Formats: sequence, structure tokens, C-alpha cells
Amino acid sequence: MTGGIKNKFFPNEHQKMIKRWKEMKGDENLILNHPELSKKSVVFDLGGYKGQWTSDIYSKYNCIVYVFEPVKKFYEYMKNRFKENKKIKVFNFALASSNRIESISLNGSASSIYGKNKKERINLIDFEDFLKKEKIREIDLMEINIEGAEYELLDYIINRESIKRIKNLQVQFHRNIKNYEEKYREIKEKLGKTHKLNWYFPFVWESWKKKNA
Repeated sequence: MTGGIKNKFFPNEHQKMIKRWKEMKGDENLILNHPELSKKSVVFDLGGYKGQWTSDIYSKYNCIVYVFEPVKKFYEYMKNRFKENKKIKVFNFALASSNRIESISLNGSASSIYGKNKKERINLIDFEDFLKKEKIREIDLMEINIEGAEYELLDYIINRESIKRIKNLQVQFHRNIKNYEEKYREIKEKLGKTHKLNWYFPFVWESWKKKNA
């Protein structure tokens, strides 16, 4: 989501980005525009919520989708929604830098482990462990919308060099954690060593492609 901490970047610059995104019809023209995908492509959807992006990307490219949603009721919704589709695999946990249990604040699509009102315990699974277990060597597209947890996850993936396995990365960075601007600059600098920026709407959505992919 696009809410967050009020500071020098809010509201003017951020609201301008949201307006530009809507004018560009980014939800239709950008986050679903991946002509490199095929029926054999592996796609990860982190922060699946009710599965709309998963449904849309599958319908467009007939790809294999792994969708991760730690909140039980949203997971159950997607599990039932995609129960007849063997190419869409739904998991009731979040991918992270380690195996652990956290509490999450329930707030619809903006549910976050960084929220103030903790109401549900959720499972987090080590990203590397999951790839090994599922024998996944390469991810054609990974979409991340995990309400502030993207900084920890991406830092881990980059430091472990798993980022080299991801051909395309689509991420929504959030402003709901301390020092998010500094963390974002660090991630962007590191990410630029392996990937190039496709398009960029700061703290709305942005897309990266692996160099020489």
C-alpha cells in the first residue's frame, strides 16, 4: 500500500507519484506487462492477499505461480479460489531471512508485522530454505508487496547472492519503518550491481531486470 510515515517526502512528492501511476494506469499497463513470461515461467507473488495479481498474471501468461500469504483467512480464500488450478501453488507463510514466528497487525491488504496492533501469529520461512526444498533454480519474475518486510528480505537475498536467480523483480517499497529512506538507498545501490531499473515510481512500484538476462 502507499500509506506511511509523514516526512519530507510526504505528501507532495509521494502524492505526485501516486497521481502519475494512476494516470499511466500502472495497475493495468505496467505490473502485468511481462512479455518475457511463458507457460514454463516460474513466478513468485509475495504478499498475495486475495490473489488478484496472481490470477491476472496467470490468465495472461499461463505461468507457474507460487503465491505466499501468511494471514490465515486470506490464505484460505486463495486456497479455495485456486483449488482447481495445479499451476498456482498457495503457501500459508511469508518468505524472510530466517525461519521464525512473528505477530502481524491485521489491516486487509496492508497487514504488516510492523503494525502496532498485533493480532495473529504467522510463520516466516527462510527464502533460501524454500528454494532448496522446492528445487527452484531460477525465478522469472518475483513480485513483492509485503508492507515493509521487503527491506529485510531483499537485503538477505542480495547478500546471499540469491538475487542472481531472479530475472525480473517488481517491488513496492514502503515507508512504515524507521530509516526507510536510508535502507532503500542501500538496497537500490546493491541491486544496481546485478539488475537494471526498468521503470520507477518511488514508493509506489518499481521494476528491475537482471543484467544480460
